[in-house]
Amino acid sequence: MHDGFLLLGFALAFVLLFRRLGLGATLGYLVAGAMLGPFVLNMVGDAEQKLGFAELGITLLLFLVGLELDPSKLWKMKRDILGFGLLQVSICGLALAGAIMLTTSFSSAAALALGLPLALSSTAQVLPMLQSSGRLKTRFGERAFSILLFQDLSIIPLITIITALSRNPADLGGPPGWLLALETVAAIAGLVAAGRFLIRPLFRLIGNLGEREMFIVAALFTVMAAGAVMELLGLSTALGAFIAGVMLADSPYRHELEADVEPFRSILLGLFFLAVGMMLDLGAIARDPLFVISMALMLITVKAAVMFGLARLFGVPWRGALALGLLLSQGGEFGFVLFTQASHALLIAPEAASLFGAVVTLSMATTPFLMMATRRFRAEPTAKTATREGPSNDGANALIVGYGRFGQAVGQVLQAGGITVTLIDTDVEMIDVAGTFGAKVYFGDGTRIDMLRQAGAAEAEMILFCIDGDQLDAAMLAAVHEAFPRAAVFVRAFDRRAVIKLRDAPVTLIMRETFESAIAMARAALDNAGLSNEAITRAETLFRARDSERLALQVEAGDPRVARDRILTAPEPQELEGEPG
Repeated sequence: MHDGFLLLGFALAFVLLFRRLGLGATLGYLVAGAMLGPFVLNMVGDAEQKLGFAELGITLLLFLVGLELDPSKLWKMKRDILGFGLLQVSICGLALAGAIMLTTSFSSAAALALGLPLALSSTAQVLPMLQSSGRLKTRFGERAFSILLFQDLSIIPLITIITALSRNPADLGGPPGWLLALETVAAIAGLVAAGRFLIRPLFRLIGNLGEREMFIVAALFTVMAAGAVMELLGLSTALGAFIAGVMLADSPYRHELEADVEPFRSILLGLFFLAVGMMLDLGAIARDPLFVISMALMLITVKAAVMFGLARLFGVPWRGALALGLLLSQGGEFGFVLFTQASHALLIAPEAASLFGAVVTLSMATTPFLMMATRRFRAEPTAKTATREGPSNDGANALIVGYGRFGQAVGQVLQAGGITVTLIDTDVEMIDVAGTFGAKVYFGDGTRIDMLRQAGAAEAEMILFCIDGDQLDAAMLAAVHEAFPRAAVFVRAFDRRAVIKLRDAPVTLIMRETFESAIAMARAALDNAGLSNEAITRAETLFRARDSERLALQVEAGDPRVARDRILTAPEPQELEGEPG
C-alpha cells in the first residue's frame, strides 16, 4: 500500500508537470521512477519485480492494437512489415554492432549481442505517442506500427542468434533455432484457432448473461492466456496478445473489449515506465557519463539516419521520413531482456548490461524532446497566399446506440444518405440476426463514455441514442456532450415523461418514438375517411401546435399532468372542413 501510494503520487505529479510543459507522459513516468529509485530518494524498492508485473501493460497495449487490425488489414500492411521492418532491424542492428566494435573494446560477438537489441524501438513509448497525437490510424502511424510489429516478431531470431553465440555451456543443450521457429508458427496457429472456436463463443455466452464484470474478467483472461502460451515457449508475450486481438478485431465485441481493457492498460503501462525509471543506474552513468551519453547519441543518430534512408527508399516524403526516424530512434524495452540474455550467455558482463540499459533509458527520454524540437521542420509548409485545404467531406460519421426496430430504420436512412455508421447494441441475439443480413453491429454498452470513445465518438459528427425504454438521463447526456462537443446528439425518448426528464440535456433533438408514426397512421385514416389533403394537413398542424404547446408547459413545470386543456378530446369541425375526395 505504501509503495502504491508513493508510485501513484509521484507519477501524478510528474506526469501533470511534464504534460504541462509539452514533454509527454512517458518522460514524466521515467523521471518519477528515477526519483523514487535507489539512486535518488530510495523510497521504493524491488524495481525488477514491479517491472515484471508492469510488462502486462505492454501486453495489453498490443492486444488493443490488434483489436484495431483485422487480418485483411494486416495483410495489406505486409510490405511494410516484412520489407521495411526486416530491413530496419537488420541494417540498424549491424550498423550499431559495427559502431560498438569500432569505438569500444568489445569483441565482435559481444558487439553483435549489444547492437542487435539496440535496433529495437520502444513499442510502449511510440504507440501511446501516436495515439495521443491522433496519428495511429494514419498512413504514417500504420507504417510506424508495422516496423514495431516486425521488431516484436524478431525477438525470437535475436534470442536464437545470442544463444548460437553463447559461451555458456548450459546453453549448448538448448533447442535449435529451426525448432524455435516451428514452435512459434504452431503457437500462432493455436492462438488463431482458439480465438475462432473458443474465445468468441465465450464472449457470446457472457453477452447473453449480461454480466459486464465477467466481460472484464474474460478480456483479461484472454490477454494473459495468450501471453502465457507464448511465454511457455520463450516467445514474446506481447506478440501472443496481439494475435489474440487480431482474431477478435472483426467480432461484435471489439469495442466493449477496448473499453474494458483500456484502463488496465493505461495504469500498467505507466507502472512499466516508473519501474524502468527506478532501474536507471544513475551510478553507472555517474561513473562513466561520457560513455553513456556518447553511446545514446550514437544510437539515436544511427537509427534515425538508417530509418530516414529506408523511408525515402519506400517513397516516404523527406518530412515524414525524418519524423519516422526520430520517432523510432530510441532503444526499446525488449533490449533489457536481450541484454540479460547476452549476460547469461557470457557474451557481456552484468556491468555492461546495466550500462547499456542506462543507454536505452536515456535514449527513450530524448524522444519527446526530439519530436518537439523538430516539429517546425517536419510540418508541411503552407503558402500564405494559397487556399488551405479543409478536411475531406465524404459524409458525416454517425454512431448509433441501439439497433432495434427504431435504430435499424434510422441507420438505413443515414446510410442511404451516404453517411458512414457505427452500430452498437447489447442484444447478442439481435447482433447475430443483423449479421445474417450483412449489418455489422458491435457489442457494447453505449451509455458509457469510455465505450463511446472506443467506438469513435471523438471523431463522429453525430451520436444517435436509439435505445428502448427509459435508459437515459440529462446528466449522462451532458457528460456525452462535454466529452464529445463536436458531435450533435440525437435522442429517442420513450414518451413525453422521458422528454420532461431530459429537459436540461444539451442535445440537438429529442424524438418520441411513436410520435411521427402515430401522425402518419392518423393521416392515412383521415384520407380513408374522404378528407382532402388540405383538411388533413390542417388537422395535423392543429395537433402539432397543441401538442408542442402542451409539451413546452409540461417541460417548464416538470410535471406531465399540467396543460390538460390543450388535449383534443372532441372533434373540431371548423378545422376539418374540406371537400370529400
